[in-house]
Amino acid sequence: MAQNFTPDALFGTTVYDNDGDKIGKVEEVYLDNASGQPEWVSVKTGLFGSSLSLIPLAQANMSGDSVKVPFAKAVVKDAPHHDPDSQLSEADEADLYRHYGIADPGASTQNTAVAGDYDTSRDRTTGGYDTDRTTTDSGDDHTRGEGRDTSGDNTDDAMTRSKEELRVGTETREAGRARLRKFITTENVSRTVPVSHEEVVITREPITDANRGDAMSGGDLTEEEHEIILTEERAVAEKDVVAVERVQLGTETVEGTETIQAELREEQIDLDTDAGVKTGGTGERNR
Repeated sequence: MAQNFTPDALFGTTVYDNDGDKIGKVEEVYLDNASGQPEWVSVKTGLFGSSLSLIPLAQANMSGDSVKVPFAKAVVKDAPHHDPDSQLSEADEADLYRHYGIADPGASTQNTAVAGDYDTSRDRTTGGYDTDRTTTDSGDDHTRGEGRDTSGDNTDDAMTRSKEELRVGTETREAGRARLRKFITTENVSRTVPVSHEEVVITREPITDANRGDAMSGGDLTEEEHEIILTEERAVAEKDVVAVERVQLGTETVEGTETIQAELREEQIDLDTDAGVKTGGTGERNR
């Protein structure tokens, strides 16, 4: 049995599971008949908080406005549900303790009182607790219809079956970048160029009547020196910068396809009847 808990301190606190995930807020506190100590709290679980789940306080720890219990959230959601309109019987309590895997403290203390005789709905006027277990103060509607909801508070006279549908589309994101870089390379090239040069040629002519006058015009015996300039061609190179081409970056769109795989969940509803219950047609209605 939980120790050092009071209904006032527990009411409205937030319950967390063993991993620190939020389970829900305390809706009601159930007191043990023999000791008057809080033994159970109820929190809303299920879709949109449509069900009330009972959690034992035997191994709970409270800090400030939070209560941590040593159970996983899924374990709490799967706990046997208790009708809030009725008292918590010994059988109900035993089923809950078995579900949570802890020993029933009532078995060792010979506690024959029914846990949960006391309604923990807060009296907004006095702040007390109603021991007649009425539902007026809590504001919850526990009215049962013809097709009543046995898993928690009544929500409708029918189940809604839902399924997941896949919506696909596209999004644009950066896939990578391309860059143009210009750099300089060096290449050795060779070209063959024709060249020419002058060489000395000596021509000797005998003295004839035709050239005698020119030959004797310089005197009989003289010293002379004749000189000519020889020329030659050399291969030379000059480099010019010439534009070759223009290069620029652009994009083009290429169409393709991708396959997306996903697991879609769908609720199914099966009919479960007791032995001897007769069933009719499908009961489908035109919408």
